[in-house]
Amino acid sequence: MNASTLRDVSLLLPNVPGALAAMGDALGQAGVNVEGGGAWVVAGRGVAHFLVDDGEAARRALEGAGIVVESVREVLVQRLRQDQPGQLGAFCRCMAEAGVNIEVQYSDHDHRLVLVVDDIARGRAVSEAWRRSGLGG
Repeated sequence: MNASTLRDVSLLLPNVPGALAAMGDALGQAGVNVEGGGAWVVAGRGVAHFLVDDGEAARRALEGAGIVVESVREVLVQRLRQDQPGQLGAFCRCMAEAGVNIEVQYSDHDHRLVLVVDDIARGRAVSEAWRRSGLGG
């Protein structure tokens, strides 16, 4: 899995039994592996963000199954030190001080932080500086 090809797929699901199963079936049948993400209900509608290796293949599969895809976006993937409390706050503070707004946050199956931000170039610069500083894991 190459972090530079990973994409966040944002989608809307009906708030009914089997909606998440239909989404997973559509991706599975298209050979798209889910690397992380989550789903929840907001104001009566299912909202989901999933990390995939091929965002456009995911979009085609989901839309072909009648599922509403809101966006396919680049992500930042950052490993934080799991043994050091406060890493999430410190890393997110660096993003905030650089003027980067975090719009979506979750973890992937490899325990890495996944972020969708409003300014991917600036977010990458912050992430790279974090890595070089040795603060991250």
